[in-house]
Amino acid sequence: MPTSPETLTEARRLRDLFAAKGAQVFKADVLQPADTLLDLYGEDIRARAYLTTDPLRGEMVLRPDFTVPVVQMHMEAHADPARYTYAGKVFRKQETDETRANEYVQVGYEVFDGQNPAAADAEVFAAIAQGLAGLPVRAATGDIGVLMAAVRGLRTTDARKAALLRHIWRPSRFRALMKRFGSVKVTPARAALLAADDPFADAGPDIGLRSREDVIARIDALRADAAAPPIAAEEIALIDAILALRETAPNVLSALRDIAVDMPAISDAVSGMGARLEALADRGVDVATLEFEGSYGRTSLEYYDGFVFGFYATDRPDHPPVATGGRYDALTAQLGQGRAVPAVGGVIRPDLALGLLPC
Repeated sequence: MPTSPETLTEARRLRDLFAAKGAQVFKADVLQPADTLLDLYGEDIRARAYLTTDPLRGEMVLRPDFTVPVVQMHMEAHADPARYTYAGKVFRKQETDETRANEYVQVGYEVFDGQNPAAADAEVFAAIAQGLAGLPVRAATGDIGVLMAAVRGLRTTDARKAALLRHIWRPSRFRALMKRFGSVKVTPARAALLAADDPFADAGPDIGLRSREDVIARIDALRADAAAPPIAAEEIALIDAILALRETAPNVLSALRDIAVDMPAISDAVSGMGARLEALADRGVDVATLEFEGSYGRTSLEYYDGFVFGFYATDRPDHPPVATGGRYDALTAQLGQGRAVPAVGGVIRPDLALGLLPC
């Protein structure tokens, strides 16, 4: 699909804007090795990315974003702190919304700097806002880190917490797990399976990719889960309260401080949010009117684990976000072979930005 000259010009303008802030211009191959994405996100990524097989290089993927190759390059370079910018096409499948583009230009600004995470969050947010200056957009923010801290603080088994953390980015599945872990009820079929002395009696021949040992391990895990007490209703209510928050950032911060009294596990994340709002204010952001949603960012690619944000057309609620971003510290640890570097970044779609200009 050809890209308009106007979009390319705007992409260069944004990239040059970010480069002027000290960002190194980064270029990534359009075809990327698929194994990294499959290791990160599992087979689910096949529903969202374009994969192909090269006879020499193996399974490859059309670049779904720039963040993963940027992180890979940075973790190999060991150049901390560092800033990067890039401009180029990304490719995403759109199975449920045929009106959304499956390839488009993306311009980004990434900061790897652990000296002051709140200041880095504010720097990236302000840089993206500057790139959109003069356009009719509103900002929405959230913090996946608060929800993750709340899950880690639950008084339940490590296996249950791991399952909930794995499905934070799948809201319906997360909700189903919370409901199941908060109940003592077990379906009759599962109860019969767990009670059986020999679950394989009359099971017939083994079929499928899972071995009998895999099935036994899964049954043992289900038995351990069934023996665990349910998550307290009070804790589930606190998680629900966090997810239901939707107000201006200062009001949400006040509400989260109240919740932290009953759920101390989120205290550090809430303090981090407070520091971020101060850093944003120092950069001229009107935090008094900044929107915050407790569930924001949970349908994005699964590498965001802290501050998340997006910019949207004020009069086009059906319009895709013009810009998005967030913190992804855990991704650097996954790709850094044990070495982690605090990192945050944001991207702008220049085609959507141009579409908001007055005719």
